[in-house]
Amino acid sequence: MLEILYSDSNIAVIIKPVGISSEHTDNNSGAVDILKEQLNTEVYPVHRLDLTTGGVMVYALNKKSAGYLSKAIEEKRVVKQYLAITDGIPSEDKAVLKDLLYRDRQKNKTFVVKRMRKGVKDAECEYEVIKKSESRALIKVRLFTGRTHQIRVQFASRKTPLTGDGKYSSRTNTNSIALWSYALTFPNPSNGKTETYSKEPDFSKSPWNLI
Repeated sequence: MLEILYSDSNIAVIIKPVGISSEHTDNNSGAVDILKEQLNTEVYPVHRLDLTTGGVMVYALNKKSAGYLSKAIEEKRVVKQYLAITDGIPSEDKAVLKDLLYRDRQKNKTFVVKRMRKGVKDAECEYEVIKKSESRALIKVRLFTGRTHQIRVQFASRKTPLTGDGKYSSRTNTNSIALWSYALTFPNPSNGKTETYSKEPDFSKSPWNLI
């Protein structure tokens, strides 16, 4: 069973657990499959989260709503905000990060590169440090582009990898990466109103208890 923050005839806003695919899987264990059985209706994904990232997601429950939300994403009317913990302290308490990213599909890894070429896409986000310890920072991140592993690689390239993210040079051994989709703002296809749904991670559990 998935935790449902809100649902109507057009959409469902859920909490995707860490370790569960946000899409359909061949063994029917993805969030799409679970939600389809839970609500007894068709489910259409309009955005995704990495397997290692949990948090707030919205799913369409019919094709018309899927088209509506997809268009809203293209028009940048959907705001995605994340919480993360970094190994090390960012050089500024608040900043906008802009990079060029290249996605290596064979290695399943994204790299910051210096010039635009085939396969390279621009990436932009802004962050704000919320809390600091001696060696880590809790940050809030807003995405302006949705590139694969974007937050992970943008911070790793600045020598502040996300805690527990061994793929991108974190040396902290945790049971998951400290990255969580904590707030999602979007126009509801049922009424056209812009709505925000949010939920923080459990700060009593790893890796969130490290800050």
